[in-house]
Amino acid sequence: MPRYKLTLEYAGTRYSGWQIQTNARTVQGELHRAIRDVLRTDRFETYGSGRTDAGVHALGQVAHLDAPSLPPPQSLVARTNDGLPVDINLLAAEQMTPRFHARHSAVARSYLYQISRRRTAFGKPFVWWIKDDLDVSRMREAAATFLGLKDFREFTDDDPEEKSTKVKVDAVTVVEDGALILIRVVGSHFLWKMVRRLTGVLAEVGRGEIAPGDVAALLVRRSDLPAKLTAPASGLFLERVLYDEDEALPPLKPAVVISE
Repeated sequence: MPRYKLTLEYAGTRYSGWQIQTNARTVQGELHRAIRDVLRTDRFETYGSGRTDAGVHALGQVAHLDAPSLPPPQSLVARTNDGLPVDINLLAAEQMTPRFHARHSAVARSYLYQISRRRTAFGKPFVWWIKDDLDVSRMREAAATFLGLKDFREFTDDDPEEKSTKVKVDAVTVVEDGALILIRVVGSHFLWKMVRRLTGVLAEVGRGEIAPGDVAALLVRRSDLPAKLTAPASGLFLERVLYDEDEALPPLKPAVVISE
């Protein structure tokens, strides 16, 4: 059975996340509807690289598509996009071997979070506007705490009895770009709400409410603070899914530009 690797971008504001749900509008559900119209059959399956939550966006979500027969990749992209809503776009389709799996073949994932330092009329759905002054140098210092294989039990609502809460974080980068503070987190995988809570803690460090040196305690001690500081979904983007250990991430840049 042919297998295609699909790469998509979407604005998640109007959707209840990636994965198909009963009685909820999702990105995967819209993709299925469009593909069904192209193939004129229900005999196909898509499997995503991972879930994105309600309101979270993607610059490079990946899924694989299996069907008894598929049109050429360029035709599939064009015809599927004709049936997709304007806030979901199929960027590419590539034929793969049956061994490729959108989730299990991935070696790393990167997320981008955008904090705006000013009120914005146009970028509100894609940023977290923080009125307070943030000290980026303090945020960078605290970000180093998350590197390596750590237990992020307090940074997720996942049940540690059901799945491991240990995650290997390869990089946490904090840069300034115009009116934005960009945070890129790269890791093997991510837990539910983990990046949003990590971001919320870094923002609190930037405000001066938490000392950079105190962040390590949140990884080894029971605390409801990360949950209370969960950043909104609006600023979060699944940036890239990496399938080759030698694959390089593009230079960090904003998904939505906001000038100073």
